[in-house]
Amino acid sequence: MKRVCMMIVALWMTATATTTGALAEVGDDGLHKAPWMRETFKDLREDLAEANSEGKTLMLLIEQRGCIYCKKMHEDVFVIPSIRQMLEDNYFVVQINMFGDVEVTDFDGQALPEKDMVKRWGALFTPSLYFFDAEVEQGQTAAEAAVAMMPGAFGRWTTFNLLNWILERGYAGEESFQKYHARMFAQQGG
Repeated sequence: MKRVCMMIVALWMTATATTTGALAEVGDDGLHKAPWMRETFKDLREDLAEANSEGKTLMLLIEQRGCIYCKKMHEDVFVIPSIRQMLEDNYFVVQINMFGDVEVTDFDGQALPEKDMVKRWGALFTPSLYFFDAEVEQGQTAAEAAVAMMPGAFGRWTTFNLLNWILERGYAGEESFQKYHARMFAQQGG
């Protein structure tokens, strides 16, 4: 019995190390800071241009201090090696503080503190992930230009499949994310 318990503990530790390695640290603003996030001037047109120059997809990540769902994403989902690697390799991630005072310049040129910009976009939940195509029409806000938005925390497979669906430009095709997710989830053995 003791041997079985030791094996279970060893397996649990291995699984935990695999999924919780490289946890994001919490910054002075109370938000998680992951290595795959970008420090920018938060001018979305500049951020999009830089993302494009690197061949990456722009993703805005709206979070707030003390958010248990943000913590869940950073500690349980974003650290999964396949998801972390996808974020590092394919996404240009800019963090927005839902109640922050740093100035953000929207795609349409409007500049506001983060907290006011988040209100302008109508974001109500944290975390909220906004994804953008390589080109944004003149005069659009981030909320209008987003090709997809994920409000709240989701698990491993939903997040993994959404990140892939965005990279595959599924939003431009005929298969909705829900159908894509169901098909991929079945293939993944979910």
